[in-house]
Amino acid sequence: MATIKSSYSGNLRTEMTHIQSGRNVITDAPLDNNGKGEAFSPTDLVAAALGSCMVTIMGIVGNRDGEKLEGLSWEITKIMQSNPRKISEIIITFHWENPSKDKNTLQKLKNAALTCPVALSLDPAIKQTITFNF
Repeated sequence: MATIKSSYSGNLRTEMTHIQSGRNVITDAPLDNNGKGEAFSPTDLVAAALGSCMVTIMGIVGNRDGEKLEGLSWEITKIMQSNPRKISEIIITFHWENPSKDKNTLQKLKNAALTCPVALSLDPAIKQTITFNF
């Protein structure tokens, strides 16, 4: 059974619906590729998926080990290349206001992030530069 139902809206815009939840996401082509840039581009979603996946897996480990991740935030920079146009690097910088004091827990969380399903699914040619400021 399908997970997502999608349609083309015209003007380089797509709309996707997550079937189980009914939530929608739209994409636009970026300004530098003939689009309006009024929403995430498809490649923005790839970069965002990497960060969200990392934090989701960290959250699973944190829940299991009794570690709260409140205050954790991150910034993502996506770098594109041309000829062919594709993502060359995703840079993610994590910040945590009140990290765990336990170094073993912190290392478990970092390892979990680096081995999330999206990180493992991306082409190895896409450089993943991850910084943990905690």
